Amino acid sequence: MSRLVLILGDQLTPDISSLDGADKEHDTVLMCEVMAEATYVGHHKKKIAFIFSAMRHFAEELRADGYRVRYTKIDDPDNGGSFRGEVKRAVDELNASMICVTEAGEWRVKAEIESWASSLGIKVDVRPDRRFIVSHGEFKTWADGRKVLTMEYFYRDVRRKTGLLMNGDEPVGGRWNFDSENRQPAKPDLLRPRHMTFPPDDTTQEVIETVARLFPDNFGKLENFGFAVTRTAAEQVRGAFVADFLPNFGATQDAMLQDDPNLNHSLLSFYINIGLLDALSVCRAAERAYLEGNAPLNAVEGFIRQIIGWREYMRGIYWLAGPEYVDSNFFENTRPLPSFYWSGETEMNCLATVLNETIDNAYAHHIQRLMITGNFALLAGIDPKAVHRWQLEVYADAYEWVELPNVVGMSQFADGGFLGTKPYAASGNYINRMSDYCAGCRYDPKQRVGDKACPFNALYWDFLDRNHGKLKTNRRLAQPYATWGKMDKETRQGVRQHAAKFLASLG
Repeated sequence: MSRLVLILGDQLTPDISSLDGADKEHDTVLMCEVMAEATYVGHHKKKIAFIFSAMRHFAEELRADGYRVRYTKIDDPDNGGSFRGEVKRAVDELNASMICVTEAGEWRVKAEIESWASSLGIKVDVRPDRRFIVSHGEFKTWADGRKVLTMEYFYRDVRRKTGLLMNGDEPVGGRWNFDSENRQPAKPDLLRPRHMTFPPDDTTQEVIETVARLFPDNFGKLENFGFAVTRTAAEQVRGAFVADFLPNFGATQDAMLQDDPNLNHSLLSFYINIGLLDALSVCRAAERAYLEGNAPLNAVEGFIRQIIGWREYMRGIYWLAGPEYVDSNFFENTRPLPSFYWSGETEMNCLATVLNETIDNAYAHHIQRLMITGNFALLAGIDPKAVHRWQLEVYADAYEWVELPNVVGMSQFADGGFLGTKPYAASGNYINRMSDYCAGCRYDPKQRVGDKACPFNALYWDFLDRNHGKLKTNRRLAQPYATWGKMDKETRQGVRQHAAKFLASLG
């Protein structure tokens, strides 16, 4: 009799809690690529290839460390097709006495794991995921009794807990937040360092060929696969970011450039979310760069806030809100997602650029997701569940616990303010200010109506007007509503007619 230790595809961490106390001689680690997980949404080809390759490399890492590993590939003929199918097969064949697993990151998988004790007739030991700084209970305690769940105050508490960038009880530099210094546009720079990529080894190449064969119609391209798929390679990416990109990360973290999609972003979310890197260790490395004089405080604080602030906060919101959070639809939007979100074929250069980069790379940085693809969907009245499903499919770092609150709560304001304080809606002026996309576009960001008018402009005002009843009391929107009110009736009518014409053209 032995224990079966199940490691899920986003738990590729040597000290994952499910391995605590594992007997290397008698217990068996189970890892499995299953069709149910690969197809519950139509994941980007590169996303599937990245996860499967990282899983296979992690299995070899465990074997090298002396663990007995049972690994099922997606095309194994006896593959049970689901977690339950593979767990049952392993339990029966190994005569396992119990199952050990670290808690799932998503409601869907959590429900499946909770069913195994009764359906399989075996004890299931579900352990907490200590890769996160804030536990479910700690977040609930923090949220209890608060009228507004403001991320900034949560972030400050996590700073205090971790000691990151702290002088005793006070923040280093005398301020908690240096966001006001991190909103500069960027300029093309041929001397900017190149982000690390890794040519596929034999294992990765086998995975790529398998994904091409089994998922030929999925979104995205497999060409130029360059993800790190081992812990060692991921640590190299972390080191290169801290040395080469972190010093300039802060100032340009909200900027967008046509021919430089990654700018100074870390590209570490893939590896943190799958378990190849530890989030707190990444933050400590960034903090050391500041303490040693190698990166400015505004850059380091802004980066750390993305991880111990937004990342931890999104996880807390996901589990606090419950599985019904996915159905939130404050604005009652029902428009289907336009086809160009899949093809990248649109005359709006900002959208075409970001969407085609997503097709190629399975990635877009946070401002591209929020203020280009997300902003357009919000202004156009797209069904937020469709936006959620799309983002879950197309980004290689997307897991529901982090993606859903970002879409429903932040990007689409579909929860009506449970998470955020205002909708992230913006006209073409913002895109023109923070990017060089508009220079290559047939539309003019300075025009509201007419054939050359940027669609974002009329859509922005149309969004505010049609949702006036829901948003009129939002203090952060007082200024734009005042501006809209000062426009004469004919101007307002022309803007709304132009928006209606454009929306009709979406089909």
